[in-house]
Amino acid sequence: MATQQAMDRLIAEWLARAHPVPEQARAEWSARGVALLPLGERFAAVRVAADVLHAAVGCEEHGDVAAVLAELLPGAVIHDHRTTGATYYALIQAHAGLVWADDPLAPCLGKGTYLGVPRVDRREPPGTYWVTPPRHDGDLCHPGAVRSLIAAGRQKLAQQTTA
Repeated sequence: MATQQAMDRLIAEWLARAHPVPEQARAEWSARGVALLPLGERFAAVRVAADVLHAAVGCEEHGDVAAVLAELLPGAVIHDHRTTGATYYALIQAHAGLVWADDPLAPCLGKGTYLGVPRVDRREPPGTYWVTPPRHDGDLCHPGAVRSLIAAGRQKLAQQTTA
């Protein structure tokens, strides 16, 4: 059976190969803990605002969010806290991003976009980290599950504003 460290190496190699120069991704992880990877070939990312995701999962605390997401949205999810607020990125298959409905509040980022992807072992704040890290190479979220999560979060937010 593979150790977690061996699995993390395989996952890191899979992620690094998303970059046209994988060595650059590895160098960025080593120097900064985050590498800018191009989207649209190996995977795409759906950007979800924290308020929508927190409403959908019913909590805001890091550990609780991670536990609920692992149940509702198995697959890799990144958290990034920007100056404009917290944002989550659910990684999905690149070809699924091509047919993602145009949604300005939860866009699918693909070709021509780069995403800050944390080193595989960055699994807690501060900074950019994996809320649910990939469990193996190619471990991506199912687009239908991402859509359902977004819809549930929006519905709960709408109910809160009318209550």
